[in-house]
Amino acid sequence: MASADRVKRRRRGTRQAAAYQYQTDCYYFAQVAEGLKEAGAQELSELGAQDVRPEFSGIRFGADKATLYRINYQSRLLSRCLAPLMSFACPDTDRLYQEAKQIAWEDFFSAGSTFAVSGNVSASAISHSKYAALRLKDAVADYFIEKCGQRPDVSVKNPDILLNLHIRNDKAVISLDTSGGALHRRGYREETVSAPMQETVAAAIIRFSQWDGSIPLYDPLCGSGTLLCEALMWYSRTPAGFFRNRFGFELLPDFDQAVWQQVKKEADGCMRELPQGLISGSDVSTVAVGAARTNLMGLRYGNNVSVARTDFRNLPDLEGHVIVTNPPYGIRMGRDEDLEVFYKNLGDFLKQKCQGSAAFVYFGDRKYIKKVGLKAAWKKPIQVGGLDGRLVKYEMY
Repeated sequence: MASADRVKRRRRGTRQAAAYQYQTDCYYFAQVAEGLKEAGAQELSELGAQDVRPEFSGIRFGADKATLYRINYQSRLLSRCLAPLMSFACPDTDRLYQEAKQIAWEDFFSAGSTFAVSGNVSASAISHSKYAALRLKDAVADYFIEKCGQRPDVSVKNPDILLNLHIRNDKAVISLDTSGGALHRRGYREETVSAPMQETVAAAIIRFSQWDGSIPLYDPLCGSGTLLCEALMWYSRTPAGFFRNRFGFELLPDFDQAVWQQVKKEADGCMRELPQGLISGSDVSTVAVGAARTNLMGLRYGNNVSVARTDFRNLPDLEGHVIVTNPPYGIRMGRDEDLEVFYKNLGDFLKQKCQGSAAFVYFGDRKYIKKVGLKAAWKKPIQVGGLDGRLVKYEMY
């Protein structure tokens, strides 16, 4: 086990670690939901990434330390960022095990820490992702047993360090998760209703709406308020990682605390207050309204977002608004015939009460798009969590 003094020396940069792949080429890999890859690439460029290249299962990008920290702290669309440690030809799991044991794992954590491994295998002689991940776990555990007689524990729920294994076309890449867990877990969600929208999808909807804060934004089917929270964070420029206690990049052997503090200070310094009445929402469910209010209260300026318990059919006119919403679908609400009537009523509401507005409706089940009875301006696929959903824009003249 690495002693406390040794860890401190490493953090001060006095310990010379081996050169890992990300240190040699300064390239990282971002995981992102299908349908968000193009927008995720644009966001990466906005946050300072260089040579941004969408690939098979994500986005490869170049970054210095400050940019890597900034991306993890401020990205609203990415799922996680990986720092490749090594890559190698991997025809079988024995080779995987042997190569993984060559990494000086004490550069990243001690035997007293917990870790987890996620694996993804495709188009390779190794065909089982879970078994490949297990072999990497064995290699790490055996490394520490041989080094110091103690093995680190595996923790699925809240590990100290997350490792990623990707094997494609018999080439393996072992990476450290610099995000320290999925970035969609913002930290503000304390209460949920059934099938809540993922935060990164909600952030994408706000981005695709091109809402600039010049007119009010409203969600008439707000559920637990994820769209409202993401709209608030976007307008107030609250970093997406504002409530995260730690990031995986803090475990990198070349982590620079001073650079990280400067990145955080600059991002936090750009935050601005949300005017009252600019963001609002409603839901017919008392439970949903309570959850939305609770989640909003966890955010700075959340008390400036109003949420009412109202059936959308009883709402007053919402002219000149941006409407964003994620209506119920099969797994969230009753029978199919009830939903057909529901979606027809939603279309009538948009047509009759939202004149001069633009509506952005996310359909978790595409078959209900035709039930709305409105002509779409455009449709964007957003595939996440097993759903092949569509974001549809309607313009009410």
